[in-house]
Amino acid sequence: MLFQGGFTFANFLADVLAVFFFVAWFWLLITVTRDLFRRKDISGWGKALWIILVLLTPYLGVFVYLITQGRAMADRAGQEAQQARDEVRRVVGFSVADEIEKLDRLKTSGSISPEEFARLRAKLVE
Repeated sequence: MLFQGGFTFANFLADVLAVFFFVAWFWLLITVTRDLFRRKDISGWGKALWIILVLLTPYLGVFVYLITQGRAMADRAGQEAQQARDEVRRVVGFSVADEIEKLDRLKTSGSISPEEFARLRAKLVE
């Protein structure tokens, strides 16, 4: 029964597409669940209600969460990424002054142009 229609290229593409959608769906489910449990702005009861909604109506629950909380999810992800960058810089010993000094040496040696120096310096100062 598995190969009843034969193994055709169309069947292969349909299988690949089905696997892609399954992986994408699973990724969305994990992303929503991760964001939900890391939130600090809602109570445990609010989280429980969202989880119940996602478990009872998986597609609808995830899409409603993405529609209503999408912008806040992006903001929280950006804040987490910035905190991780700051932590790495703190542990490694990154200093903006040291980096600007390195850029200045590159500029004086002619490795980078003054325009590149200004652009990279502005990016460091942000």
